[in-house]
Amino acid sequence: MPMVIIAGHVEVDARDRDRYVAAHQDMVRRARQAPGCLDLAITADALDPTRVDVFERWQSEEHLDAWRAVAHAPDTGISFRGADVQMYVISEVRPPFS
Repeated sequence: MPMVIIAGHVEVDARDRDRYVAAHQDMVRRARQAPGCLDLAITADALDPTRVDVFERWQSEEHLDAWRAVAHAPDTGISFRGADVQMYVISEVRPPFS
């Protein structure tokens, strides 16, 4: 069963970024406890005040789908100015420096 990675970023108004990240804290906490979740982060970018970085790593697409059915993402009312988030289906995993 291939691993799934969702990675990228969304762009919001700088005044809304920290509120957007904070609104997702409960969901991130719950996701990290969900079956098949290997990692999940929604974080403020260190350099760009409008950017929110998104990273998810799941054991399988089935685990991701099960999570999405119960995730209940918060409705922040914050509009995206832009987004580049993609899903990657991974067939091989190995250490990066060996």
